[in-house]
Amino acid sequence: MDHLHAYWRMEYIEAPREKHGGQPFTELPALGDDAAALIIHRSKLSYLVLNRYPYNAGHLLAVPFRNVADLAELDAAGRADLMDEIIFGKEVLHAALKPNAFNIGFNLGEAAGGSITHLHAHIVPRWNGDTNFMPVIGQTRVLPQSLEAMYKRLKEFADQLAAKA
Repeated sequence: MDHLHAYWRMEYIEAPREKHGGQPFTELPALGDDAAALIIHRSKLSYLVLNRYPYNAGHLLAVPFRNVADLAELDAAGRADLMDEIIFGKEVLHAALKPNAFNIGFNLGEAAGGSITHLHAHIVPRWNGDTNFMPVIGQTRVLPQSLEAMYKRLKEFADQLAAKA
């Protein structure tokens, strides 16, 4: 039998759950080390970060720098910048990974699956046939590449696309 490795899963399982307190989406850009934070691109008001606990390989989050919980809390410039960052993230994923489709969306509120109250959009690349029995029966996802390798790959494409803009 082959072995399945989901090394990131234990980190997620053992991570402390803070109901009130820590704000990872404001702390990440303040680290001063985008590689350690897995930030692949920064715009004026938002940034793109590789999800540490992805639904699929290449799963990105578009996050405003300003700590808000809902879209309505962003001004027009913030909304436009966040949308531009979502589109940029989709373009990066398309260039780097060649997916067949995307799931893009927001989980607004705890009941909707929003585990972190800071507003963020999910950009999830999808491929024909990428759904299998593992998430349903085994309650695990199979990712073909480490987060570090995926970060390097996406960062390279993000830098190339940003240079062309």
